[in-house]
Parts: sequence; structure tokens; C-alpha cells
Amino acid sequence: MTTSISPFEARLRRGFKYVNRLLLLLWRLGFGRWLNSWPSVGGRVMVLTTIGRTSGIPRRTPLNYALVDGAIYCTAGFGSISDWYRNLRANPAVELWLPDGWWIGEAHEVANDPARLPLLREVLIGSGIVAPLAGVNPHTLSDDALAAATANYHLIRIERAAARTGPGGPDDLAWIWPLSTVAALFLLMVARWRRAVCVK
Repeated sequence: MTTSISPFEARLRRGFKYVNRLLLLLWRLGFGRWLNSWPSVGGRVMVLTTIGRTSGIPRRTPLNYALVDGAIYCTAGFGSISDWYRNLRANPAVELWLPDGWWIGEAHEVANDPARLPLLREVLIGSGIVAPLAGVNPHTLSDDALAAATANYHLIRIERAAARTGPGGPDDLAWIWPLSTVAALFLLMVARWRRAVCVK
């Protein structure tokens, strides 16, 4: 099942792919909490890991989210065309990188539920400036206008089952910072020593 998108949405989707690569790198470098320090602008950002529906390979996707009554909510704003959404439809077992840790969870779609629209509004508020830039302002739209603007959105609820530890999680590249700092200090010392030798 796929959903057609407008040319504007197609350009927006391509742009998000580049932004998502940067966000994923920042998470791996240890900046996950920093990314969530100003939610009204940058939004609340997590990393969702799904299993590729055809490849069987873990796929990581940064997403905006809302935390409501202990459950995590996110949305596929591009509808059924979103790869991560299609992956979790095939296999609801997921992993989450959140500011408070690394979690195993299970994802389910929230469809015919009276709470769907207010929950979706919370997710869009959790996107910071992203949803308004895409033309959907959750702060100003009425319920009817929001329902119409998000008719193709899929709302996902993720229940956390257990915490995860081990290699391959968030901050797995955080070791780069101390190593690069030591290397930079060493190069600085060498440069100063060379300048001192040249002066003599």
C-alpha cells in the first residue's frame, strides 16, 4: 500500500533524508540529549530502529515524538510511503533511542480511537518548528482543520518493554571526542614546538 504525495512533499521528504543523516550522526556522537534541549524549536527527537521488511537489516530513523502516559507516539507524516512505517507494519518489534536511554518496544497503529487527534496534535507540537514549516500548525488549527490536514498521517504508539545495553546503541561514536581532543592537543603542541625551533 502506498500513498501519492505532492511535488512539494516529495522535495520535503528528500530534504528530511539529509537532515535525518545529520541527526542520526549527532545521536551517535553523544548529542541526543542536547538535541532535545529546546523542544519548542528543534522538537523532541528520538531514533527509531525497525527491521527492513525485505532486507532484514536494522534501519534507524530519527523522528519527532510525544511522551503521553508512559507511551511514545510518533507519526508517519508522508503516509504509507514512509519506509520505517512499512517496516514496522511488517514487524512491530522496534528499538528506541530516547534522552533517558535505549529501549526495546512494540509499535502499533492508532487508527479508530477517539484520542487519535489530540495525541496526533501532541506529536506535531513535539516536532517544534517542523510541522508549522510543513504547513500544519498544531497550535492554531482547529480540530476539524487539523483532521483534514493530517488525513493521510499514521499515528503510531510504542510501548517500551525493556531497557537495552551493549554495543551498537546511542553514543556508540562518542569515543571520537576524547580521541580527537587528544589528537588536536598533540598537533597544537607540535606546531608550537616547530615555531619555537624556527625562531631559534
